Amino acid sequence: MSDDLFENAPASSGDYDSSSIEVLEGLEPVRRRPGMYIGGTDDRALHHLAAEVLDNSMDEAVAGHANRIEIRLEEGNRLSISDNGRGIPVDEHPKFPGKSTLEVILSTLHSGGKFSGKAYATSGGLHGVGVSVVNALSSKTRVEVARDKQLYAQEFSRGQTLGPIEVVGAAPNRRGTTVTFVPDTEIFGERNFKPHRLFKLARSKAYLFAGVEIRWKCVESLSSDDVPQEAVFKFPGGLADHLAEQVGGRECVTAQPFTGRQEFPDEAGRVEWAIAWPLYSDGSTSWYCNTVPTPDGGTHEQGLRGALTKALRSFGELTGVKKAKDITADDVMNGSEVMLSVFIRDPQFQSQTKDRLTSPGAVRLVENAVRDQFDLFLTDNMDRGKALLGEVMERMDERLKRKQEREIKRKTATNAKKLRLPGKLTDCSGEGERETELFIVEGDSAGGSAKQARDRKSQAILPIRGKILNVASATKDKINANSEIADLTLAMGCGTRKDCDPENLRYDRIIIMTDADVDGAHIATLLMTFFFQEMPELVRKGHLFLAQPPLYRLTSGKESRYARDDAHRAELEETVFKGKKVEVGRFKGLGEMNPQQLRETTMNPETRSLIRITLPQEFEDRAGVKELVDQLMGRNPEHRFNFIQNRAGEMDRDMIDA
Repeated sequence: MSDDLFENAPASSGDYDSSSIEVLEGLEPVRRRPGMYIGGTDDRALHHLAAEVLDNSMDEAVAGHANRIEIRLEEGNRLSISDNGRGIPVDEHPKFPGKSTLEVILSTLHSGGKFSGKAYATSGGLHGVGVSVVNALSSKTRVEVARDKQLYAQEFSRGQTLGPIEVVGAAPNRRGTTVTFVPDTEIFGERNFKPHRLFKLARSKAYLFAGVEIRWKCVESLSSDDVPQEAVFKFPGGLADHLAEQVGGRECVTAQPFTGRQEFPDEAGRVEWAIAWPLYSDGSTSWYCNTVPTPDGGTHEQGLRGALTKALRSFGELTGVKKAKDITADDVMNGSEVMLSVFIRDPQFQSQTKDRLTSPGAVRLVENAVRDQFDLFLTDNMDRGKALLGEVMERMDERLKRKQEREIKRKTATNAKKLRLPGKLTDCSGEGERETELFIVEGDSAGGSAKQARDRKSQAILPIRGKILNVASATKDKINANSEIADLTLAMGCGTRKDCDPENLRYDRIIIMTDADVDGAHIATLLMTFFFQEMPELVRKGHLFLAQPPLYRLTSGKESRYARDDAHRAELEETVFKGKKVEVGRFKGLGEMNPQQLRETTMNPETRSLIRITLPQEFEDRAGVKELVDQLMGRNPEHRFNFIQNRAGEMDRDMIDA
């Protein structure tokens, strides 16, 4: 082969050499990619900064070193959080000569006192990134520490230290830490803290630990009828007090709620719960781990669901109600007011924002602790137990009735010539107690793997070819003529647009399952756009979900873990596999996973994670969401370009966040 074949090759569009490789130092990664650390730069992420600082103070309280926390909101989006705990150490750090420990904690990722468990038995902070992330994303940060009868202070800006730690003066009657910060407008734009949201956060934290008093203060200009200038929260009854406030005057199935606290064996932690079953109204759920909200639930939720379900089945057997064996966790939980708080060592979360607890041991700990107490709650007052069992049985009968109707419709659709189902649909039998699910997957390869991994009785598979039509920018005639959309519509069986009736949906859950890469995210976005526009009531009723297949498999010795994305991989390498040699395998697509891996990580209800796609409460009229969908998915490319230009810093997040 001639050398001039290479000599005459066209010049590359850009040089790629060692100078092209960036090494981000200090807190610069946080400012470049805030989504990896706080989930984005929206209102939720902004308030996550407050939660990170408050969690540190709560950890001091739970550890027994503080009993008072103060939150003060001032003009200029300035927030201060103080506690009367031990105070952050201020002496020189042994690994960083010339730097105070305070400076190291504020300006270094993965630094803190919660790795070894020596300083905190249980804590909400785990990875040593919380307060340093707050510092990185704030234009001004000032930390004051009252320790050993002296007051110290140090100031920062956008993660940079403005000067050495200073001795302010004597503080004989003061102890603890005060963190004051102003979120950076370069990151969050003109977003401001919402007083009512911070007020609610302060109150909820006080419920979670009966031994703490939380004081709320805000300037008069930020107060309102719902948010006073000053308030003091202290609830000796803990979650029981919270539940009483939540239920209010509503009539419940049982006069007394099911509340309690229980220590785990071997000093592994403790659990507290409060549950009521209101009549004629919807309920809500609140899950917490080490005082941190976990809105997506997790393994502690699974333990509670198992305890309640098994106890009610057992009570049904005790009282001669044979049909009680068919009770499911949803029969027990739907419509109930549920609050669950666990304190455990070294908890594992799904991400840095800690939305879901994944610690496997929490299932057994919670189930064993709650099961005995619920058995006693049911049998100690037989009339109370029978009343609750009767209500749950009614829910079960209604569920089974709806399921039977769907099965009849499914069989009718399968047998009727005019309603022939899509040829590529691998339907489920609909037999057994489990709710039915339809997985929409991209490509025959992924479809084949999913068919082998599925539960044949409850899980159906519908493969689609690549990226479906973007319905937001297509005409009605083009939508009606598209074969992929016709298959989707036919498989659902519930009609579209004004004719969409969720009662006719042939499955309980519709699960979008695409590759964990950019193309997969694009396909998922197109499908979500389809459901939002063509079947909005399915979204409103909570039938639509996103699967979360892993992108990596990390292995060290006999231990293996799956990571959803690069951020999750980095988190596992810094925690579970820290200091270990790790073999990393990357899945290029669902089709590359063997059926066992796909089932274990993505399809098995016992081990998978799903994201429910819903409309935020403030967008119940759909107007706000429709405007955003039209902007991002519509015909005018300028709208998309402007959106990306204005919010480029957030593009590491999914375009549509469930």
